[in-house]
Amino acid sequence: MEYRRLGNSGLKVSALGLGTNNFGERLDEQGSVRVIHAALELGINFLDTANRYGDGRSEEWIGKALRNKRREALIATKFARAMGSGPNDAGGSRNHIMEQVEGSLRRLDTDYIDLYQMHVSDPETPIEETVRTLDDLIRQGKVRYIGCSVFAAWKVCEAVWTARTLNMNSFVSVQPQYNLLQREIEKELLPFCRRYNLGIIPYYPLAAGFLTGKYRQGEAIPKGTRFAASPRHQRLFNEKNFSILARLERFAGERGHSVGELAIAWLLANRVVSTVIAGASKPEQITANLRAVDWKLTAEDVKEIDQTLQDKSI
Repeated sequence: MEYRRLGNSGLKVSALGLGTNNFGERLDEQGSVRVIHAALELGINFLDTANRYGDGRSEEWIGKALRNKRREALIATKFARAMGSGPNDAGGSRNHIMEQVEGSLRRLDTDYIDLYQMHVSDPETPIEETVRTLDDLIRQGKVRYIGCSVFAAWKVCEAVWTARTLNMNSFVSVQPQYNLLQREIEKELLPFCRRYNLGIIPYYPLAAGFLTGKYRQGEAIPKGTRFAASPRHQRLFNEKNFSILARLERFAGERGHSVGELAIAWLLANRVVSTVIAGASKPEQITANLRAVDWKLTAEDVKEIDQTLQDKSI
């Protein structure tokens, strides 16, 4: 397993992480524990979850899986999305953060969180209040590092410079949507993270499963898949993307790999990416994803892939 520094911190995370947003939804407790143990055995140390995944079951089952194994894993969880219907049940206020961190610690059955991430930005709470509270949690030992997710570049910049100005702990990572088909972060967020040495942790590296190659143009969406359960992802189903997919499959196949492996290897070819979180419903999927970590794309490979993605004839 390859390990990389998480942004400007000294923490080393596995190049392939395990996403657990399917725990408690499409995967039961026994299956979740089995997947976590398989990931640990294969050298994966980065587990990504959130307080609301599976209505809290994701955190609970991670806690159960890590009994007597806590030092083998780095737990990254999140706060800020709504956890109820009350006026203080979401956001980045001191009140909400202090309440949610205790809930996550209890469900995870641990006394510290390795990476505590703000799931979404909060336009109503001053960023200074949020950063001060997260800094307090680090000083208290309840949290070791902090990061954010789904933040616009200017909001990450605001948080980083607020922390610097006040001499407080700052974000070490950002978790945005990033994959071969969805590259919006390359305009502003990725250059900012490169300049300030924040680690990128892409979610949906396989474009919610589109880049696995399991979907075919003109064919019915398989039942039980993410696309079947969430129609919002179906916007990826268009002629241009299916044409790109065919070219990427050909590129990967000529080199003895799958398009899913290519999707992960392409992300890892960018050194700003600290770890790629990929979900799994069974251990075999983790093994398959690990093949991508060993595939080191050359500069020429990346250039050819970019030309394929930018081909105006598609």
